[in-house]
Amino acid sequence: MTATIDVPNSVFEQAIATRRDVHRHPELGFSEHRTSAIVAERLRRLGIDVHEGIAKTGVVGVLRGSLPGRTIMLRADMDALPMPEENDHDYRSAVDGVAHACGHDGHVAILLGAAAVLSERRNDLAGTIAFFFQPAEEGGGGARLMIEEGALERFGVERAYGLHLTSYLPLGITAFRSGPMLASSDEIDVTVQGRGGHASLPHMSVDPILTASSVVVALQHVVSRQTDPVEPAVVSVCSLHAGTTYNVIPSEATLRGTIRTFNEAVRAEMPERIRRVIAGTCEANGATFSLDLKPGFPVTVNDAAQAAYARELIAKLLGEQRVITSPQVMGSEDFSYFAQAVPSCFYFVGSMSSERTAYPNHHGKFDIDEQALLTGIRTTVALALDAPLHAP
Repeated sequence: MTATIDVPNSVFEQAIATRRDVHRHPELGFSEHRTSAIVAERLRRLGIDVHEGIAKTGVVGVLRGSLPGRTIMLRADMDALPMPEENDHDYRSAVDGVAHACGHDGHVAILLGAAAVLSERRNDLAGTIAFFFQPAEEGGGGARLMIEEGALERFGVERAYGLHLTSYLPLGITAFRSGPMLASSDEIDVTVQGRGGHASLPHMSVDPILTASSVVVALQHVVSRQTDPVEPAVVSVCSLHAGTTYNVIPSEATLRGTIRTFNEAVRAEMPERIRRVIAGTCEANGATFSLDLKPGFPVTVNDAAQAAYARELIAKLLGEQRVITSPQVMGSEDFSYFAQAVPSCFYFVGSMSSERTAYPNHHGKFDIDEQALLTGIRTTVALALDAPLHAP
């Protein structure tokens, strides 16, 4: 691969315009109809074979090179988050309560930009590039559904690559890691059932709020005292709802939260540990409970050879000073399903250059420095040109 990847100004400008358009019109998982239509139309205009309706709203574009080689997958997720945007720029969300606060709008723009560059370089291209525009990453498991529908086999995918824009890294920096990179994420729903009554007569009631508060504290012992200290794990209760007014002890309280680990063996042990702690706490307070644990995304594990290869390739492109080793991140990603199926590498691209672009992903004021789109396009094109021939 040449150490230079030139992105025409017209492609970069269109990537910015695409990102802002998708940002202004965010769509939730499996409802990305407008976004999918834009993707399909743009790919067709580039002369790329288009396959729609995959995993409901997913789109796959197929570009065949002139030279023999492997088939690789390049992935962009398309969905937004069910949250309000707090920015005031002219491309802010036009949909109340829905916002692109995690950079997926940028991922769509990057992959379309890479497709535009690669479509002009078919004579330099080996193998086949499958552009996976995936729905429903934000908890919907769109990657899993694409796999269940046979998309990897259908398009002959042998290697998979994906990126994520992040405000935790400065603009121009990329981060790679071999092995477990992002955590698993499972959801817990707990309902604590007590006995309601008057606030002045707590002894005649079973207070579910007090019991639920004790459950929140006790759950922290699952990590601090029941999990090997060298194994990262987090149990976070992020929602507690109970009661309607000042002087009524309610009959029940509900809790919601997540469990995150980097070890599938630890992950498998967490449900029973959590159930035991909740049961003991509720019994001590005279309450009962119900627990619903919803398995979420598995650990995102980068193939060691793919991570080393991709890191070396991108270092040649950007320079060693712009490639770092990523720490393990407790966030989760459904790219993990692709990584379980084929040798894969997932990496981060920094998008922070100022206070405006320093808000974390999933914050109402999250935004990116759009120069990060250029880094994303260049690194994606580099992988497409090189990996079909040289990836392990």
